Amino acid sequence: MTEVKRNYDATGRRERARQRRRDVVVAAQELFEADGFQATTISAVAQRAGVSAESIYKGFGTKAALAKAVFDFVIVGDDEPIPMAERPETQAIQAEPDVRRKIQLYVDGFVERQQRSAKVQILIRDGRHNDETLRETWQTLLDERLTGMTMFGRHLLETGDLRPGITLDEVADVLWTCISVELYELLVMIRGWTTERYAAFVATVITTGVRGPSV
Repeated sequence: MTEVKRNYDATGRRERARQRRRDVVVAAQELFEADGFQATTISAVAQRAGVSAESIYKGFGTKAALAKAVFDFVIVGDDEPIPMAERPETQAIQAEPDVRRKIQLYVDGFVERQQRSAKVQILIRDGRHNDETLRETWQTLLDERLTGMTMFGRHLLETGDLRPGITLDEVADVLWTCISVELYELLVMIRGWTTERYAAFVATVITTGVRGPSV
């Protein structure tokens, strides 16, 4: 009975800690997007989240690390400890036999993620010019995107349905460029494209880029 209670208490503590972390990330996202990175203080985030500033520093380290945590949260849409490779949308892409449909499925999910994360990405990207602590964070975002697109590119190559002679580096570069926040910013945020039009465009560009114009 005591062992069961200890396990219950430990589970409860972990869930409360996870909820506090989620509250901090959501508060930071709201303040970053409303006031900008520089104007947002850890104290303000702590007040909104109902925690101490000390606990935020202890849990995240720096404000730049908190910004990265906000990105990680919004890009996935939750804080469930489930790797991307094990999520249903990723498994559906892996299982799809048609390469064009694979690309379309990926783009559909990507556009949803871009809608959630674009403001945070732009905040980090532009903020690095005035706050050097964000330079490493932005570079990490770029590196992680390239790693992900290299993995997806390898999967597409393994289908055998890409154009002859295309290399993994080229496939990864096409994907990495097409899913950049800059393209979303230009077409959706500035030019006012609908997300449906944007998704169709990105899927066409990727498919043409890796399979060839005549396919």
